[in-house]
Amino acid sequence: MDLRLFYQRVRQLEKEMPGGHVVVVSNETPDGGKAGQTSEVPKGVAARMIVEGKARLASAEERAYHEAEVVRSMEAARRRELTGKAQARLLSDGDIEALRSAMKPAKGA
Repeated sequence: MDLRLFYQRVRQLEKEMPGGHVVVVSNETPDGGKAGQTSEVPKGVAARMIVEGKARLASAEERAYHEAEVVRSMEAARRRELTGKAQARLLSDGDIEALRSAMKPAKGA
């Protein structure tokens, strides 16, 4: 492969991509790459993966799905973090006395 041509194609493709990061969809590769995996990568990495045949640009629907999955993953991680934290509450002397009196059996019962 002509390296000059390879890098010219990479640079040209990178210039054509909008924004700083793009979503790509992986192609199946002989070295074990799975098809259909989405990733958000910098334009330079995306251009190189596309020229190498390892990925393609994601469609608008695939990009929206990827972004929704990222949001769901972040919310799930936040929930796991919150459930792992111990919660404590300070009680005043009045609260403690109210609890004690509520726990004592009533007289005459």
